[in-house]
Amino acid sequence: MAIQIFDTLSRQKQAAFPDAQQRVGMYLCGPTVYGDAHLGNAKTAVAFDVVRRWIEYRGHRVRFVSNVTDVGHITEDALDEGRDRIAERAALERVEPMEIADRYFWKYFDEMGRLNVRRPDVTPRASGHIPQQIELIEELLARGLAYVADGSVYFRVAAFPGYGKLSRRVIDELAIGTRDLVRGNKSDPRDFAMWKKAEPSHVQRWKSPWGEGFPGWHLECSAMGLQYLGEGFDIHAGGLDLQFPHHEAEIAQAEGAGRRFARLWMHGNMLTVNGEKMSRSKGNFTTLEDFYAKHDPLLLRFLFVQSHYRATAEVSAETLHAATSGLRRLRDLRRELARRAGGGPPGHAEALEARLAAARAAFEAAMDDDFDTPAALATLFVLARDLQAALAGPVPQGTILHALELVSSLGEGVLGLLPEERDAPDAERFDRVIALLLAERARHRAGREYARADALRAGLAAAGIEIEDGPDGARWTISA
Repeated sequence: MAIQIFDTLSRQKQAAFPDAQQRVGMYLCGPTVYGDAHLGNAKTAVAFDVVRRWIEYRGHRVRFVSNVTDVGHITEDALDEGRDRIAERAALERVEPMEIADRYFWKYFDEMGRLNVRRPDVTPRASGHIPQQIELIEELLARGLAYVADGSVYFRVAAFPGYGKLSRRVIDELAIGTRDLVRGNKSDPRDFAMWKKAEPSHVQRWKSPWGEGFPGWHLECSAMGLQYLGEGFDIHAGGLDLQFPHHEAEIAQAEGAGRRFARLWMHGNMLTVNGEKMSRSKGNFTTLEDFYAKHDPLLLRFLFVQSHYRATAEVSAETLHAATSGLRRLRDLRRELARRAGGGPPGHAEALEARLAAARAAFEAAMDDDFDTPAALATLFVLARDLQAALAGPVPQGTILHALELVSSLGEGVLGLLPEERDAPDAERFDRVIALLLAERARHRAGREYARADALRAGLAAAGIEIEDGPDGARWTISA
């Protein structure tokens, strides 16, 4: 079965990659690096990291391109006025704009790494692709779809009939009540800037055929998507808030220049915090740095994975508590399987093997259906219940290894929830220490020294090690 993807442009699911081993080009709108990354940035990054992982799981080779906006993101962009966000932050801190861009560029990817988000194959920066952006503008000028006004260049929206097809907005309606909002020499309020004339105080500036200036925000993604993925690439992804005007403008620029642009469009939904949209004005705005200071980063990834990428995700004390419990169950399962690997009777348990095969099939069906991570995750939890019950008794080594591979390949390889927690030598030493403590506790219990046994158990609990006694002896787990 081919992967089915809900395409925003057609508003229906499309069979994405019918050819086996097909190379897939995927573009994700990345961050504007002028400040700390927040929970909303993380939701988008996690969602499309899982999409990338699943496409690769299905045997395709993905070239994943995600840009970094380090120039040209104008505040109040709809009116093409205001200041570049990076220049604004640089002026506030009295440093060079590229110092701001570099600081938050590296910090963004460090924080994404803690979420187990893989790095893009290509990370183009807007400031490094000025020639490509100028070339695209020149093509649009030659076709009559752009015009120069006092050193700036604007896209002529009314001259491109397809404008609005992604967001389902009607061009004529965009102009209602906006005639008094025309700024500078724009001939139409709907037109957007592709190149802005640099005022004397503007630090980031490049030479162009129209004078010194800098590119508009929308231009970079059209130019860099075509540069690294070619015409008609497979997937363009981003947050729902970018659908208009950013993605609409990208399409207009590329197709207006006679280029085939993205074949499928994917948009991830937003998040809510305690039932409200996250915003600075509401006081519920949370940076990743602040979140990581209080929580395991992978709790956030778990929380996002358990909601569909096209649905909102709720961040609250209740959802984080549930995520803590869910992530702990998966971690405990893999730890137990890893501990049981390498010992026990040979062979396979036929009934349990059939259950493993059914779980993989259900997981794959869910992910093939527009990356239904909630259903896929539910499959893992049902499997975890069955495996924990089976592990109460002897399980043949072949089945243990098969189960470990399945949980690792789906829980980590696809969902990214179970990275290695420690280096192998440290893990081995840790396991030996715990084994010695459990043996000492068992000796105390056998000698009816229950106070000492309880003291050992309490000490381990204080260190985050929970002990559960069973017919086959004591089992330990690490609290999340």
